[in-house]
Amino acid sequence: MTTQSQPLPTPAGSPFFHYQNNTLHAEGVCLEILARELGTPLYVYSRAALKAAWQSYQNAIGSRNTLVCYGMKANSNLAVLNEFAKLGSGFDIVSGGELARVLKAGGQAAKVVFSGVGKQDWEIEAALEAGIKCFNVESVAELERISEVATRLGKTAPVSLRVNPDVDAKTHPYISTGMKENKFGIEIGAAPAAYQKANTLPGIKIVGVDSHIGSQITEVSPYLDALDKTLNLLDMLGLQGIQVEHLDIGGGLGIRYTDEIPLDPKELLEPVYEKLAQRGYDHLQLVLEPGRSLVGNAGVLLTRVQYLKHAEARNFAIIDAAMTDLMRPALYDAYHGLLAVRPRAQTPETYDIVGPVCESADWLAKQRSIALEQDDILALESAGAYGFVMSSQYNTRPRAAEVMVDGEHFHIIRQREKLEDLFEGEQLLP
Repeated sequence: MTTQSQPLPTPAGSPFFHYQNNTLHAEGVCLEILARELGTPLYVYSRAALKAAWQSYQNAIGSRNTLVCYGMKANSNLAVLNEFAKLGSGFDIVSGGELARVLKAGGQAAKVVFSGVGKQDWEIEAALEAGIKCFNVESVAELERISEVATRLGKTAPVSLRVNPDVDAKTHPYISTGMKENKFGIEIGAAPAAYQKANTLPGIKIVGVDSHIGSQITEVSPYLDALDKTLNLLDMLGLQGIQVEHLDIGGGLGIRYTDEIPLDPKELLEPVYEKLAQRGYDHLQLVLEPGRSLVGNAGVLLTRVQYLKHAEARNFAIIDAAMTDLMRPALYDAYHGLLAVRPRAQTPETYDIVGPVCESADWLAKQRSIALEQDDILALESAGAYGFVMSSQYNTRPRAAEVMVDGEHFHIIRQREKLEDLFEGEQLLP
């Protein structure tokens, strides 16, 4: 049972979420008060946690020529993007909409890498007009399309081919991206020919090599296996007279959800820098695309217990958050820590924590031992990544508000949707 003195179990004993006077706080803000004032479900982020996660990468990088491009699909709120932009971050985007968000938030287009397997003409045009750092190209067909669009616009598209190294990242199959069965990238055996093709196309400038093997990775060895294959490719490209300016090793560092031991960025980067030096490629700019590791443990989802339902097979705590608010448990069978915002001293019982959506997949935590009463406020941990960004309006449910805590203050960074917002754009038939 959680007690007053027990801290919120976030990676590295994070101090940004903690109990004070037997109530869970984000930095200096009481989450019970926040939930009752602003309502639930409610996403709450810690500004200090974002900065600390960013600094962990800077500490590992030091003075080396390395660009961190935040993988913004993890959390694309404008306030989050603006915070990273002010810290000097680049951005890894996967859509034209994400590019628009970066520019709206004050990010620099020259620090944007554009990934994704299905770039449309309008997205390519927007990226070229903005002047992005490079396209991470994922197929020969896409390479040809970018050449056509760039030539039509009279522009030159900087490209990096995303190669698929066929390396098992030892993560969930839905977030594995670097095996030959995955849809991402160009098979590494076919990459030399693809680079030769790129070298002949009008409107194309080769600037880099890119590889991304997956997400929620907690071991260094898959990265180094992929890096070895990528460096072998660079050797072959050099023999073909093709030179690049940067090497992008992707992102994917994991966080703590339950008992994982996440890698510190330094544990990954030190052997990477060492290998680059050994192979004679330490002159290249290194590009990283971290997402989850920058924001995952910087946020919680607050929810209220609506009803307690005791049945013969299971006990259910029915809450006001749902799979529409936090999709990861339904999609990945994912685990999120569960905390009572104000822990009770009574004997705990075992509950499935379920939402109101009419789907059996609508659960957020299963078989958790916790003391509960109706109307209690709960916090689902590690919700800063792939939380709000994956939320939906299924069952005509307004999406949650988002709040950023900064010391003893908080800022509403996304208003809660109203019911009328859900009907906007719809029309009755005449």
